[in-house]
Amino acid sequence: MMMKATLKTILMVTLSLACTLSCTKQTETADLTQYVNPMIGTAFTGHTFPGATYPFGMIQLSPDNGLGGWEVCSGYHYDEPCIYGFSHTHLNGTGCADLCDVTFMPVSGYTKEKIEADDFKSEYRHDGGNEVASPGYYRVNLDRWNVSAELTTGQRGAMHHYTYQDKGKDHQMVIDLTLREYLIDATVKVVDEYTVCGLRRTHFWANDHPVYFYAEFSEPIVDSRLEEMTWNFRGETKTRPVKALLSFGDKKEVYVRVGISSVSEENARLNLRAELAQSKGTKQFAHQFNALQKGTKAAWNEYLSKIEVEAADRKRATDGTVFTAQEQLTSFYTAMYHTAIAPSLYSDVNGEYRGMDGKVHVSKEHAQYNVFSLWDTYRALHPLFTIIERERTKDFLYSFLSIYRECGKLPIWELQRNETNCMIGYHSVSVIADALMKGITLPDDEMNELFEAMQESTRKKEFGIDTFHELGYVNSNEQDESVSKTLEMCYDDWCIATVAEKLGHKDIAKKFYESSLYYHYIFDPSTGFMRPKIDGEWLTPFDPTEVNRHFTEANSWQYSFHVQHNIKDHMALLGGDKAYGDKLDGLFEGPSATKGDEKSDITGLIGQYAHGNEPSHHDIYLFDAAGRPWRTAEVVHQVTDLFYQPVPDGLCGNDDCGQMSAWYIFTTLGFYPVCPGKTAYAVGSPHFPLAKIHLESGKTTTITSNTADGIYVQQMDVPGSTNALRSFLNHDEVLQGGDIRFTLGSKPSADFGVAPENRYITGAE
Repeated sequence: MMMKATLKTILMVTLSLACTLSCTKQTETADLTQYVNPMIGTAFTGHTFPGATYPFGMIQLSPDNGLGGWEVCSGYHYDEPCIYGFSHTHLNGTGCADLCDVTFMPVSGYTKEKIEADDFKSEYRHDGGNEVASPGYYRVNLDRWNVSAELTTGQRGAMHHYTYQDKGKDHQMVIDLTLREYLIDATVKVVDEYTVCGLRRTHFWANDHPVYFYAEFSEPIVDSRLEEMTWNFRGETKTRPVKALLSFGDKKEVYVRVGISSVSEENARLNLRAELAQSKGTKQFAHQFNALQKGTKAAWNEYLSKIEVEAADRKRATDGTVFTAQEQLTSFYTAMYHTAIAPSLYSDVNGEYRGMDGKVHVSKEHAQYNVFSLWDTYRALHPLFTIIERERTKDFLYSFLSIYRECGKLPIWELQRNETNCMIGYHSVSVIADALMKGITLPDDEMNELFEAMQESTRKKEFGIDTFHELGYVNSNEQDESVSKTLEMCYDDWCIATVAEKLGHKDIAKKFYESSLYYHYIFDPSTGFMRPKIDGEWLTPFDPTEVNRHFTEANSWQYSFHVQHNIKDHMALLGGDKAYGDKLDGLFEGPSATKGDEKSDITGLIGQYAHGNEPSHHDIYLFDAAGRPWRTAEVVHQVTDLFYQPVPDGLCGNDDCGQMSAWYIFTTLGFYPVCPGKTAYAVGSPHFPLAKIHLESGKTTTITSNTADGIYVQQMDVPGSTNALRSFLNHDEVLQGGDIRFTLGSKPSADFGVAPENRYITGAE
């Protein structure tokens, strides 16, 4: 039961009565960045980074305090004691490591013969204002060198500011291109007394990832030392200058402005110059730094203000402690912040970018993006964008189309225009289907080409895709993760069928609707679980709590409800709505221990539900389909209270390029996209008394709820439908503007979402 508010923090802005502009202009006076804490997720397994970046920007300028290991996939982990430098590209919340390109590190009086990371790393402290992070800005004191480092970024350019406190020492800068990943090629060049440029081309998660850079200093380089390295990559030996030690004499302050590009040093210079004009001197650089930081802060406020919420103190449902309004706002707006880091801008200011084929392409009308973590983000992040980033979603679709033209298939897990083939399924089709069904489309010729690309995804003879379409399931003696692959591809084929039907291809739709039912082949009616098959026979022995090679970072409990596209049929397989609801209760109420393999991704357990990984994310909302929406309300509050805390270790699992955060945003607003590609959302339990979604159309959708009176929805009012007892919202109801009102109570309603016609499943089927 929710408690009466003791404090209300209201984030309201004055709206012009005559205003017809988008929300980004309507809320420009509200500083929502004050509620963002980039340190959230940097501890435990959140794998976020604290540094400076621009919304969906090309550069993520952040400290690196780890050179290897799963804990520092983002380059930074809160518990690591030393910083090695500040690099320009980072991943947000992934379970694999890469990037951290082009490292700068200020030092004083460095006299070592060789430039080594262990010799130039520095201790630092989190407390006492020694480390500060906010959207578009980061500062830290480097204790070893007595240097203060400040960072800020724009869309394609970045700036560093280093203040040297030690007097009488040579104030220097290390540039190191060798850290973390394997080098394919690299070089650093001193162009003149103010300029350094070069290339770092690496092989790791991304097979071939080039980053060109162009850097300009506010003070003259009075001395420089380049250090060469010889290495062999795939039979080719290279010797290149890959490290530099630059000296600025006794200058107390040194600014650096940096541009990067996948194409060339010249494009890196153009990217830099597009945001930061050529100038000399500390005062000019200082002015640019402040202006860039201010502009990026404004850009973050524009993005954050797309959804403004009012919060009130409440007691956590889990332990009765007070969850203050300030804490809730911090959790919400930090989640919003984390949804706008990836996908990230990839094309240069002149439209050029390096494609999947390694060639330079031009895309002037539509920006190209990269970092598509689609197995994760198709579930909630991209559906969120169909509400608040509809125009940018078109650019995502154009990026998909470019990738298909360059390499012959849609992205699976694309990174810097490399296909990592990480994770399973072909979930680009989900993003395309969800966008199309929600009114986001491309011109006919390009949409038809995307539809052909969707079908081509099913023709690949890789990762069990061919076996799935031949046998009806992925054979466990031929492919690992066979059960998960089968289920994910069933859903993906349903997405293709939906698009086919929308575009008028009835025969193609029929074919893919049929293959979307192939989960029947791995459903074991004797146990009620999805189960591995080897040559048509059930794998024995079988334990649904066992984590093994037949599932993707999960077990059978966590994957057996992965039929979100055909819940009604799955419900029938389990014996009807009561049996289905009871099975869901078993998922959440059983022991939390798993057996078999140890998986670092399986975290945030409630029973066998694992919130720290994506396959479970929609399961809570399936209670709506079973006519038990009160169970959804109870468990979503349990999850948000336990696993989203406004502290560094406040996330229970990898943020996975914003998916964990997008789940939180939807959930706290009160609804969730159980099945992207369908236009119905399952209703949960709103957490805020007031939320306003400012749409690109200029309209505003207002969601109100009496959260002080309880967590259980009693009824819902939407434009044109009052006293509604249905447990689903339609996308057009969210997008049309107007008021959505939830009436909450302290006890479950006997009527809301109970009758068959009022269940989420009715709106979704």
